[in-house]
Amino acid sequence: MKEQVLKKLQVLADAAKYDVSCSSSGSTRPAQDGALGNAARAGVCHSFTQDGRCISLLKILYTNYCIYDCAYCINRRSNDLPRASFSVDELVDLTLSFYRRNYIEGLFLSSGVVVSPDHTMERLIAVARKLRSEHHFNGYIHMKAIPGSSAELVAEAGLWADRLSVNIEIPSENNLKLLAPEKDFSSVLSPMNQIHQGIELNKEERRKYRKAPRFAPAGQSTQLIVGASPESDFDILRLASGFYKQQNLKRVYYSGFVPVNPGDSRLPAIQKPPLVRENRLYQADWLMRFYQFRFDEILDDRHSFLDPNLDPKLAWALRNPSFFPVDLNAAPYEMILRVPGIGVRSAKLIIANRRFGSITFSHLKRMGVALNRARYFITCRELPLHLRDIDPVYLRRKLSPSVNPKVVQLNLFEHA
Repeated sequence: MKEQVLKKLQVLADAAKYDVSCSSSGSTRPAQDGALGNAARAGVCHSFTQDGRCISLLKILYTNYCIYDCAYCINRRSNDLPRASFSVDELVDLTLSFYRRNYIEGLFLSSGVVVSPDHTMERLIAVARKLRSEHHFNGYIHMKAIPGSSAELVAEAGLWADRLSVNIEIPSENNLKLLAPEKDFSSVLSPMNQIHQGIELNKEERRKYRKAPRFAPAGQSTQLIVGASPESDFDILRLASGFYKQQNLKRVYYSGFVPVNPGDSRLPAIQKPPLVRENRLYQADWLMRFYQFRFDEILDDRHSFLDPNLDPKLAWALRNPSFFPVDLNAAPYEMILRVPGIGVRSAKLIIANRRFGSITFSHLKRMGVALNRARYFITCRELPLHLRDIDPVYLRRKLSPSVNPKVVQLNLFEHA
């Protein structure tokens, strides 16, 4: 590899590490004769080392030059840091050479905004277009749609990329204006709406014409920064819920705010990213997507932040003791899903096995139910009812994880 390209790779891969998202591809693109690579729905995943590098996708910026000066961003124009830009050919060659060595399974391509949103979007599209059309690259491509770019470019991006994402970054427009004065919600929501409509239209088109080109087959996602502005978890979950319902997003990512610009008075004075809060938001998001919880069931005006000591499902159960106990031999699937310690797979197994007889304690153990939590909220054969005898306050203390003062939260980006 040329030394100049290697230096760019070091700068731009390092600059991309703050985009801390993790997901499977959600896209199936089988191998084809004469083509290079393939993408599998559950086979291409992000994974991160201590310094934030993605180890299965080439996760990189096209450039870390940027015309914007966002308070929370390491790549803002006012920061004095090494800058670099790839050419289209350099980035294509890097992707192919890494793929052929089996280092990566695809490309995660983002960028700072240089010259204009349209100019940047054109450069990203050129990379994906060249990979697909000239090199027949059939691997996974996740591409950022640059807020403010034209509808024509977003439409073309969806023809080359498996997944598109438009980052909303700050959960409220007022605080976005404060922290990123040159951005606004409309520049994010317009391409997001367009991508959603494009995906729906493409589904209809492919029902009529099987060989119609696919548009963003792995859907779209967005990312929120948690803790850079004062929105509550309730505000964040309400926004995410709206995205899932209105734009049918595949994922909303929650990135704990990393204080990369500590001298900016617009930002909170924190030393470390709020990783526990980030984790609780991911758990709550899981409840909305797979457990049929509404955002206003998980939190409300009186409880606007997630409990850092309890997972959101257990916290909800302790606030709603009237919902329990759930009789596993009679309750519907939706009620069983709400029992702490019972996951989607276990709930389906319980429903399926009821056809052959009563559910017992030993059945639950074999299904993998977390009985240390679930036993207080259920009834079934061989398992006595606990909730009537136990105060939720006592249960909260009993089920809260013990705090070990020797255990500390590690810094994601601290070098060993």
